[in-house]
Amino acid sequence: MRAKIRDTEIYFDIEGAALVPDGDRMREKPVAFVIHGGPGADHTSYKPTFSRLSEKLQLVYFDHRGQGRSARGAKETYTLENNVEDMEALRQYLGLEKIVIIGTSYGGMVALSYAVRYPENVQSLIVIATAGSSRFLELAKVNLAEKGTKEQQAIAQLLWDGKFENEAQLKEYFQVMMPMYSIAYQPETPGKSWNRTILSFDAINVAFGGFLRSYNVLDKLHKITAPTLVIAGKHDWICPPELSEEIAAAIPNADLRIFENSGHLIRVDEPEALMDTIIGFLVYKK
Repeated sequence: MRAKIRDTEIYFDIEGAALVPDGDRMREKPVAFVIHGGPGADHTSYKPTFSRLSEKLQLVYFDHRGQGRSARGAKETYTLENNVEDMEALRQYLGLEKIVIIGTSYGGMVALSYAVRYPENVQSLIVIATAGSSRFLELAKVNLAEKGTKEQQAIAQLLWDGKFENEAQLKEYFQVMMPMYSIAYQPETPGKSWNRTILSFDAINVAFGGFLRSYNVLDKLHKITAPTLVIAGKHDWICPPELSEEIAAAIPNADLRIFENSGHLIRVDEPEALMDTIIGFLVYKK
């Protein structure tokens, strides 16, 4: 499905019913926006792992502008600011009131930015393997210098500089870097989800070559009023757990969970435990 909002067209997909039988009545489930990372990827790698959440929530997956199945446009518009406002426009387009927000990696940055701007619209907030400031870039470079191979360090320069030339080069980056992102990665069994992913090199170039270098919401996180769950992977090289600790400390009454056997891609390394943790949080905070 597609929503023509603001100056673009956003692709979205819905999983699970919002209105379900419950004895002699109908019960309305909360609606959750699932925000993908990257930038430059799409929502498809979250399926089918996140499908289990549809037991408790109606899930709305969507692709950021210029990415996945959403409309392309002037690359200068592929900004965090627009991602936040597109999300708010999509909420209004769907006629929703408060929503649950689940954001991973860059999607977590969008989620945090949305929650500080529109705290009244957030029912619960879950951020996974993300950061509250551009300090993640500095820490990631240090981690890669210590743990990465020469090949990984070389291809990551394209990321730091925002200089990917095409989708094929971006796909090569993820193939080379996957052992850094996931500790469960096995080269003989490449992730099928990445083969299904539509990559967008302009989006990742604009982010890493521009606005992520000055990104910082840490001094605004106190504005978040919704119950918040912050999740980190102990072995995450690009958004290390100290950044999640920083986020949790800044949000009133936030819960922090660190997954001991995960890198950045917790949904790949410990998928069942991740879903158990999210569902447990939602039930407890209900």
